[in-house]
Amino acid sequence: MRWTKTLLRVTLIFLIIVPMAGSRLGAATDPPPEGEVLPQLELPVPEDAQARTYLGLSGPGKFNVPQIKAQLVIIEIFSMY
Repeated sequence: MRWTKTLLRVTLIFLIIVPMAGSRLGAATDPPPEGEVLPQLELPVPEDAQARTYLGLSGPGKFNVPQIKAQLVIIEIFSMY
């Protein structure tokens, strides 16, 4: 039950962060092949202190996905044209 809440929180945070990243995510034209490593995504650190604490981040600036302190991170990327 606890991991479900954690998963939900991480998903919601990324639903907020990914749109803020804007065109920076559009650099790759094709998704990585299944089983390959995710390309480095540089995202803005959330302004909300609670979100930063939850992700294990500190200070302003940018961060990469591997810096998130979690056993599981779900990233949902929307492609809108």
